[in-house]
Amino acid sequence: MEKLNLDVSFSDDRGQIIDMLANVNINAVTLITFKKNAVRANHHHKLTTQWNYVLSGSILIRTQKPSGPVIDTVMHKGDFVVTVPNERHALQAMEDSELLVFTEGPRGGKEYESDTYRDQTPLINPAS
Repeated sequence: MEKLNLDVSFSDDRGQIIDMLANVNINAVTLITFKKNAVRANHHHKLTTQWNYVLSGSILIRTQKPSGPVIDTVMHKGDFVVTVPNERHALQAMEDSELLVFTEGPRGGKEYESDTYRDQTPLINPAS
């Protein structure tokens, strides 16, 4: 998982324009809502890259690349992180939250589960 910095592409007295992603083929844009303590994911993708942008609230994202350490990162409103293929990931809302996910790879509509591999051992237990 990598935390990304969002740079201002243009700014004037009307406000700012920030290019979140450029030169990327996005297959799906998904809004995910969380109730406090809700756990999502506990899976990985073999082909899919996901960029996660927190619209509101705060979310713990726990990630692990193959044979790597488990890494905990708390995301807050405005944080932008990317998970890459074969990187295990799980998310738990620390409060009611909203997350916008940009996906390159199978994700949208009927493809939702085609590149989702549930982990035998969850990174975050739903009861934790």
